[in-house]
Amino acid sequence: MKTINGTLWKQMLESGANHLANKSGEIDALNVFPVPDGDTGTNMSMTFSSGVKEALACSSDDVCDIAKVLSKGLLMGARGNSGVITSQIFRGVYQGVEGMKEVNGFQLANAFVQGSRVAYKAVMRPVEGTILTVVREAADYTYAYASETGEVTCLQVIDKFLEEARESLKRTPELLPVLAEVGVVDSGGAGLVTILEGFQSALNGVVIERHEKDETKTAAGADMENDEFGYCTEFIIRLNENGMRHFKEDDLRKSLARIGNSIVCVQDEDIVKVHVHTLTPGDALNLGQRHGEFVKLKIENMQEQHENILINAEQAKEEKPKSRYAIITVAAGEGLKNMFHELRADYVISGGQTMNPSTEDFVSAVKKVNAENIYILPNNSNIILAAQQAATVCDDQNIHVIPSKTIPQGLCACIMFNPDVDPDMNLSEMTDAISLVKTGQLTYAIKDTTFDGMEIKASDYMGIKEKEIVVSTPDKMEAVKKLIDSLVDEDSEIVTLIYGEGVDEAEAKEVKAYIEDTYHVEVEMNSGEQPVYSFIIGVE
Repeated sequence: MKTINGTLWKQMLESGANHLANKSGEIDALNVFPVPDGDTGTNMSMTFSSGVKEALACSSDDVCDIAKVLSKGLLMGARGNSGVITSQIFRGVYQGVEGMKEVNGFQLANAFVQGSRVAYKAVMRPVEGTILTVVREAADYTYAYASETGEVTCLQVIDKFLEEARESLKRTPELLPVLAEVGVVDSGGAGLVTILEGFQSALNGVVIERHEKDETKTAAGADMENDEFGYCTEFIIRLNENGMRHFKEDDLRKSLARIGNSIVCVQDEDIVKVHVHTLTPGDALNLGQRHGEFVKLKIENMQEQHENILINAEQAKEEKPKSRYAIITVAAGEGLKNMFHELRADYVISGGQTMNPSTEDFVSAVKKVNAENIYILPNNSNIILAAQQAATVCDDQNIHVIPSKTIPQGLCACIMFNPDVDPDMNLSEMTDAISLVKTGQLTYAIKDTTFDGMEIKASDYMGIKEKEIVVSTPDKMEAVKKLIDSLVDEDSEIVTLIYGEGVDEAEAKEVKAYIEDTYHVEVEMNSGEQPVYSFIIGVE
């Protein structure tokens, strides 16, 4: 196969997207920390599927036109660091095939090199041993091979690229010791290899199909006109050991009823199928992921058509004057959202550790706040790149992404915002504020492992100080108290205690009393209602 035309290129993309969706749960499980927030596979799958959906709808048969549409779709749909980097890889691929109706083997190899270069430029501090290393090494080796071979076919290029990507992926633990200790390879690199496997299969005549065909789509569609606008959220999870012991359909159904309607929840042995219409799809996914790993998930925006009508109607009216300032932030849990609103946040995007917002989510929020100066607080290290990418898309507006990596950092930055000072002063004060708070989080382990020499058992409560696991024990209260001891010192003045789902007020008050009895600090206690993390603790 000497060249790839538009039809074959679409088949490759579809096969790669389906294969990634099928294996997203396995990729999620490569998470280094044994916490229920492994989402690299999910983020990459949602990102790539978003772009491929647009590419398949492209009417052109030219490879360059399809690649351009793919690049735009990936850009807007990018979620998490892995998703943003994936979008940049294929942005570079588009640049490499620009103006080409068909692509030969050498041109394809060159496009992958361009993809790796663009991806590296998109990351301020590239880390070796990640997807960046895998794409760079594989692309460089493949380009050298294509140059030496002469008339190389597209199948030969993909075969070589996949071979080198697999070898590079195997070497990632040598570059990142934390991967070696936990016994995994880089999850983003694994996602890239999975996409390439889909490409290879399509070139060999077999377009990989997506597993678990949707069984609720017809029923859901019949009820749509009776539902409020929101997101049609569907997922299938495979119950883990803990889920098999404790999962109850009625309990999950009741939890879903608090955030949505049109609910279908069916268990078949270790498989649970869920459908819900909700305004907060991230919360629905959080509820499901507690019990196992995703086999499949799909989120469709039922609001989009309705919002377009409203936007057009609004444009017909006199445009509302822009406000001087707006703060956009990210949080999961009604309590956390209320805390941010009370601290002058204008728009809170639903999301966080297990549901990273897309670039498009940020762009939409920017349009809604209608302000001259906008500050974005991602509150998660895996969301910062998507926020920065949104700021690039909205380059005609004055947007500042303040790199808050935790909820306490975001709250602290909001406290320092002053509507009466100039934009640069606010940026400086808010950015400085995030360095003044230490963060601790209590969650549970999803598997047995060893991290930094600490033995961790599945279902243990783990206390995480910044990025360090400081305690792992079956006792929740023991774990949170040891976590607090690691955070509070003689210089500490204020402790913000935020308790989440699964923690009752009596437990929270016991923790508050422990802090007050042990340390000379002021304690502020709030119900964040956040999933995954029993306690989030900020110390200033």
